[in-house]
Amino acid sequence: MSAVISVSELNERAKAVLAADPSLNDVWVSGEISNLTKHTSGHYYFTLKDTKSEVRCTLFRGARNTLPFEPAESMKVLAFGSVDMYVARGSYQFNVSTMRRSGIGDMYLALEELKKKLKAEGLFDDARKRPIPKYPVTVGVVTSPTGAAIQDIIKVSAKRFPAHILLAPVLVQGEGAAASIANGIELMNTLPVDVLIVGRGGGSAEDLWAFNEEKVARAIAASRIPVISAVGHETDFTVADLVADLRAPTPSAAAETALPDISSEIRNIDNMMMRASGSLMHCIGTMRNDFKVLDSKLSPRRAKETVDANMRNISEMTRRSLFAVRSLLNGKAAAFRTPDAKLSPRRAKDTVAQYIMAMDEISASADASLIRIVSDKKRDVYAAEQRMNAINPMKVLERGYSFVTGADGRTLTSVSQISYGSDVEIRMRDGSAKAKINEVRKK
Repeated sequence: MSAVISVSELNERAKAVLAADPSLNDVWVSGEISNLTKHTSGHYYFTLKDTKSEVRCTLFRGARNTLPFEPAESMKVLAFGSVDMYVARGSYQFNVSTMRRSGIGDMYLALEELKKKLKAEGLFDDARKRPIPKYPVTVGVVTSPTGAAIQDIIKVSAKRFPAHILLAPVLVQGEGAAASIANGIELMNTLPVDVLIVGRGGGSAEDLWAFNEEKVARAIAASRIPVISAVGHETDFTVADLVADLRAPTPSAAAETALPDISSEIRNIDNMMMRASGSLMHCIGTMRNDFKVLDSKLSPRRAKETVDANMRNISEMTRRSLFAVRSLLNGKAAAFRTPDAKLSPRRAKDTVAQYIMAMDEISASADASLIRIVSDKKRDVYAAEQRMNAINPMKVLERGYSFVTGADGRTLTSVSQISYGSDVEIRMRDGSAKAKINEVRKK
């Protein structure tokens, strides 16, 4: 019998074997980044995968700082490093020392193409989305029978609203999951179901990938039953979320959306009963008062009191009308007396005399103003004449000066404007003379 060793010793030997194999050290590995975790220490942890397999990877802070790009989810890369064993867990990992980016992951590209295709067909349009029934009797659930999603939905139903929960057990991840989910949706559409919840609990992008498959999207779009997607993730939308009539972040939230709160509904019913009872009592009270009014109006005594009151009102209105007519006549008489006094001969004579005196004063004032204006204008004209004489070139000529013009009539101010033999004209105070240039001298 061979010697017994501990688990730690076994893992240490395995680590030594991996480290001694040159084919597992300093090797380039091609794959797609998934489940990227950026630790506060600066180290990055992620999964490198292809279509058939995956391996856990570490990228320590020192190596990360040398990369010319920032690693991201679904990024396809070439990673250079060595295989190592993590003894504490007995798992092996690939320690990455550097990476090169080789393009976006094939799965991501395929997903984007599918989204474009389905959007062009109108499967994401809000116009085709249907309302969720307010009081469903039967809720269909398409999910794993062993997952937490169905248990969460049952708990919410028991607490909020006692609906019938009908389960279509399906695969929610791995090979064949998309076809299983699509078949579950089609099965539910053959049963008397009011609303359908399709989803699962949380997981990695790979775990949720079945809800990005075209089969699932088209099954949801073809469903006659309104569908609530309940894929347990918060950040990214799957294709199922985009096609469904309503998206919920978790299965529990989907159940809360599909099922009303029975306690709240009972309170609403009680409030409506109270309002209806109050309205009925108010109507009865109003009708009772109306009958009392009619009864009092139809009694003989009440009728006589009404007639007497109307007669008193008529007498008072007649008295007020006579008083108003007298006041109006007195006002008109006073108005006629006023113009009569104004039109008396003596009054007219005095008024004319006052107008004549006022006209005399206005005339005298106007004459004085006119004389003053004329005097001011004369002074302005004289000042303007003086300024014009000061700048008049003819006045300058009277003091013995003259100026020369060229053949074109322009005044010559520089010898550069003339040349030998040029014709010029000399202007003086009492006339002008024509001349020809015989000599030009500059200073």
